[in-house]
Amino acid sequence: MVTMEKLKIGVIGMGGIANYHIWGIENSPDAELFAICDVNAKALEERGEALGIPQERRYLRHEELLANKEVDAVMIGTPNNNHFAVALDAIRAAKPFALEKPIALNMREALALREELANKPVPHIVCFSYRYRSAARYARELIQSGKLGTIRHVYSQYLQGWAIPEDVPLYWRFSKELSGSGALGDLGSHILDLHRFLVGETTSVVGHGDTIVRERSLPDGSGKGEVDVDDFCHVLGRMENGISSSMEISRFAYGRGNYQRIEIYGSKGSLVYSLEAEDTLEGNFDDEEGGFRFLDIPELHKAEQMQSFFDLVRGKDDGLNATIEDGYINQRTIDAIIESFAEGRWVSAE
Repeated sequence: MVTMEKLKIGVIGMGGIANYHIWGIENSPDAELFAICDVNAKALEERGEALGIPQERRYLRHEELLANKEVDAVMIGTPNNNHFAVALDAIRAAKPFALEKPIALNMREALALREELANKPVPHIVCFSYRYRSAARYARELIQSGKLGTIRHVYSQYLQGWAIPEDVPLYWRFSKELSGSGALGDLGSHILDLHRFLVGETTSVVGHGDTIVRERSLPDGSGKGEVDVDDFCHVLGRMENGISSSMEISRFAYGRGNYQRIEIYGSKGSLVYSLEAEDTLEGNFDDEEGGFRFLDIPELHKAEQMQSFFDLVRGKDDGLNATIEDGYINQRTIDAIIESFAEGRWVSAE
């Protein structure tokens, strides 16, 4: 039997999310962490030593990592304001990439990535990571099989509580210039993607979002700075086929770590997907007795995000990975919600 060489993966951005993706690389039989990049020289040195990456494969500039012909693919996990530029350079270098969400700061940037990929196709995924939860994948199968009948309502929450302490410093997630939006882009983007993944397109939105803590200490201790993004948002949506949706997003939900809940109601059944410590799926169907019950999820729905990316690079695609097209539609909806915040009216998301 021929054993294929492991894919050599470069990781661009050594912030917190990198730990999750590096875990996925190190736990895959098909890949190895080969090179790393970060603009912070101290962080790059520390992570390089901890990960055993030799000095010559540690980069301060992402362009230099992308130019390394030994690197087979890259994971882009920088702050949001860098997603567009690094992804654009990856496309132009014909380097397969996994890109953190949101793919850009606004729809203009997202459209530019979409157009560049249309001209220069490159294997890639966008890291809407909850698509890889087995409960979400099984829910999708049940919905598409008609088990729920005609879908009427989708009610969703994504709640965290980490921003409640006012001594949490003003790091990039609190800056519109660096993140594009607040809880909406950070958490709401995942729920918007799950709505599409499970049910269908959002056609128009109306939302309310606001900032609770308006000033935070600067990370260097030199004073305070303005928080100019949303700490929470509540969004009503009209979806295709007459489906009505709601979305509640907050970083100020006391006691919540990473809590998600999506309730889907149809003419013949309903599903409740939830996630905190683990993902679960409850169902209630008109052809079964006993009301809501926890469903056993078939093994075939288990997936891991980075492994799915490596499979894609090697030509295997299950059709469930998010793409730049999905990221573009997601950003278009986020921009519509932000417009609705400002104008207090329904806004088209098409």
